[in-house]
Amino acid sequence: MFDGRDPVYLQIADQIRQDVLSGALAAEEQVMSTTQYATTFRINPATAAKAFAQLVDEGVLYKRRGVGMFVAPGARERLLAEARESFFADTVDPVADAARVLGIDVEEIVARLRARAARPAPEGESR
Repeated sequence: MFDGRDPVYLQIADQIRQDVLSGALAAEEQVMSTTQYATTFRINPATAAKAFAQLVDEGVLYKRRGVGMFVAPGARERLLAEARESFFADTVDPVADAARVLGIDVEEIVARLRARAARPAPEGESR
């Protein structure tokens, strides 16, 4: 599972964020403990704990003393807002800059996006 170039604790944190964004983990739902993570994925418990600490600092998870870690209320909405802002900054803004250089009107871009959005989703992809 953890074979990317990023440190394992960042990959764990990213996976949990994606699970919250997709709805696989709902608000107030308990997540695996650091020990369960370490056992399941054969990693050092301190690595899992580092990921969880980061997510607590970000407000994605919170700890109930003696019970475990849970998804924070509103975490999905915060992550969605951050992802949308990142999408506009990383994807839309460069497209707008390139379109300006190429002399493409905003209306042409919007028409293209509408046409693309009207096409059926590729197999296996949901909208």
